[in-house]
Amino acid sequence: MAEAAGRLTALAEQALGSSFPLRIRAWDGSEAGPPDAPATLIVRNRRALRRMLWSPGELGLARAWVAGDLDIHGDLYGALDALAGLVWERGEDSRPPLRQAAGALRDALLLAGPGPAPAPPPEEVRRGRLIGSRHSLRRDRAAISHHYNVGNDFYALVLGPSMVYSCAYWEEGAEGTLEEAQRSKLDLICRKLDLRPGQRLLDVGCGWGSMALHAAEHYGVHATGITLSTEQAAYARKRVAEAGLTDRIDIRVQDYRMVTDAPFDAISSIGMAEHVGREQYRAYAATLYGLLRPGGRLLNHQIARRPRADEESYEVDEFIDRYVFPDGELSPLGSTVSRLEEAGFEVRDVETLREHYALTLRQWVTNLEARWEDAVRLTSPGRARVWRLYMAASALAFEQNRIGVNQVLATRTAAGGDSGMPPTRAQWLT
Repeated sequence: MAEAAGRLTALAEQALGSSFPLRIRAWDGSEAGPPDAPATLIVRNRRALRRMLWSPGELGLARAWVAGDLDIHGDLYGALDALAGLVWERGEDSRPPLRQAAGALRDALLLAGPGPAPAPPPEEVRRGRLIGSRHSLRRDRAAISHHYNVGNDFYALVLGPSMVYSCAYWEEGAEGTLEEAQRSKLDLICRKLDLRPGQRLLDVGCGWGSMALHAAEHYGVHATGITLSTEQAAYARKRVAEAGLTDRIDIRVQDYRMVTDAPFDAISSIGMAEHVGREQYRAYAATLYGLLRPGGRLLNHQIARRPRADEESYEVDEFIDRYVFPDGELSPLGSTVSRLEEAGFEVRDVETLREHYALTLRQWVTNLEARWEDAVRLTSPGRARVWRLYMAASALAFEQNRIGVNQVLATRTAAGGDSGMPPTRAQWLT
């Protein structure tokens, strides 16, 4: 009988119709594949095959990875790039390869051995936890809790001292630390919003309070930060108290749809709108418009995907939906701008920060890998593997322009057409 690695390589090439670009090491210690491959795919047991056979495509691979049945030694980014090109992106035909090759499917079943479909890893969100209609108040709370209530200490390990969970902004190329780049991003938003002492700022999806703290400390505003995560709110309130800013910063566990103490002079929404959902986006834009005073500004910082010829064909990434951001949805930039304009906003500026997010994600992966044992202790081996995979894969997606991130600056222009904006970009960024 041929060694397992050789059989796996042959199966992969039969299913894919091309050479498999990674070296494979199987559970019996055998290896096969190109010796100069960027990485080695470790198949620890037959259960990994059963996961992929019962859930062909991305979900099966993700489950095997999270469970530790699969691993990658070597260049993680190179390996993910190769797998993405061969397994997930197959042109017009998106069917998983094994479903297209009956012979490969038969041989894979024999190699996997008998056994039922393995249970999903415990890190996978259970659909029973997401009760209610999509993006209802109750369901959104459960979805946000799955992602953000992982533990503040874990996030501090990954994000670093800034505790900012969105892309940083390197003003001088890729130089400078992640912490400096995150401060630059927060300051860029404050300048775009033209924050002034005494103004009221609403930070929607405030995370661990970094934007509210920066705006209150450096621009003298009264900031209200809202989040659906109880763990984030507790951490943010502690930071506010330690900074001596409890008289100027109010952190709430509150949905943006439940804010009633308008008007605000400015609103920042940083990395939150991805959770809103396409069906709710018009309501989201209208709600923020209603919370602003005439002449007030909105800064909407949001990840975008590439547009499709048939937008109805868009489906949420299975791995991201089940392990990272349940119910999260991405929209093209054009759709976001249109929805804001339909709500009454005047869009004044759009800035793309795609390359900055790729740099940020690679820094987060480096932080995680450097303290891997601590990350596992703070969460679980599976959860740490989820974050390593999703952040590394996302870095590649930003680098290759499969997704992007944009800051959209919009105003609630007053009656008569007064936007309150200087005539040139250089003036309002000073």
